[in-house]
Amino acid sequence: MRDQKKAEEIAAGRFQLIAPLLTEGLDAGRVKQLKDQICKTSGLSERTIRRYLSQYRTEGFSGLKPKGKSTQIKSEALQAHLLEQAILLRREAPSRSVAQIIQILEWEGLAEPGQLKRSTLQEKLTEKGYSTRQMRLYADSGVAARRFQKRHRNQLWQSDIKYGPYLPIGPNGTKKQVYLVAILDDATRFVLHGAFYPTLDSRIVEDAFQQAIQKYGVPEAVYFDNGKQYRTKWMARTCSKLSTRLVFAKPYSPESKGKVERFNRIVDSFLGEAALEKPNTLDRLNELFQVWLAECYQGKPHSALGEKTSPESAFRSDRKALRFINPDALANAFLHCETRKVDKSGCISFMDQKYEVGLPFIGRQVDVVYDPSDLEELTIEFEGQSQRGSSSSVKELANDPQCPHIFKHKRLIHPDY
Repeated sequence: MRDQKKAEEIAAGRFQLIAPLLTEGLDAGRVKQLKDQICKTSGLSERTIRRYLSQYRTEGFSGLKPKGKSTQIKSEALQAHLLEQAILLRREAPSRSVAQIIQILEWEGLAEPGQLKRSTLQEKLTEKGYSTRQMRLYADSGVAARRFQKRHRNQLWQSDIKYGPYLPIGPNGTKKQVYLVAILDDATRFVLHGAFYPTLDSRIVEDAFQQAIQKYGVPEAVYFDNGKQYRTKWMARTCSKLSTRLVFAKPYSPESKGKVERFNRIVDSFLGEAALEKPNTLDRLNELFQVWLAECYQGKPHSALGEKTSPESAFRSDRKALRFINPDALANAFLHCETRKVDKSGCISFMDQKYEVGLPFIGRQVDVVYDPSDLEELTIEFEGQSQRGSSSSVKELANDPQCPHIFKHKRLIHPDY
């Protein structure tokens, strides 16, 4: 049985590959150029890219998930075939890593998710004379850097995290460092959202990203820092649900984040001024920051935009329409997803609680889709289908002596067969 969570991750990866081709208004020449770039970068054939596009346009995001095979192939023959394909991929691009080779084989549907182990494939490639060291002679590591700027608003957003000051917000007034998350529009330099947060984790990125979308619509693409707060499975799932292309900056290449890095340096002037007042709360610091942002940045002329053009005026005057989605679709895109195995009683354990899924799902892997801020209701997804709980099932199951660990205040999943 195919791991559904892995299938969704593969679908998200496939969507990010074809996302540039989904931009409106592309002429045939530009489409061919983009396809060539995608094929060169990913190692996939143009035929495969066309297939992904057709599946997405016909079935949507679910169409990009790998399809199960109807026949069983002998293990030894399959392994030999996969090794042959892996060698071809390594010879085609000597710098291609083992992890990338495995990902391509999975995307192509030649290997089942998790079938190939990195250590095993590395050993086989070395035996055949195609290890990284053996191929290093042919690797070309030269990378050309170039400056770029999008033409219209919301074509590309950039974001980064800046370490802020220490505030007396810890237990007993102890000082804790706060962190600034800023999301910047590439074309106009307009700050779509900026705020200081008390922790350094993925939740602050999620909050900033969602607030920016609620205020200014959905971007065509996002360009994020390579930090662990951005590079999460949640981010890949969310961007795919929003039909937003997800791009990460290359490690150790600060020049690729020049626009947001420059903004962070400008913020230093604010921090110097804020230090004179010595704000004692996070709310006060953010209040001061919003005033500074409006008066000293958003409305001031920006050298990259022209002598008299400010980020705000550039963003407001752009004629490109903003793309908003309905609140339910937006909320769904920002949900989290985890995998659980259904036990012998037809239930799953999640967040120290027990939920009924149904006897037909015993022994199967299901995806639990949920809102971290509200666990009263969960959604169970299996093979692309979802089931949500109803409040009427809570009382019945809570009084069932077979499920003594279920709590009445929790809403339970009870599919209707």
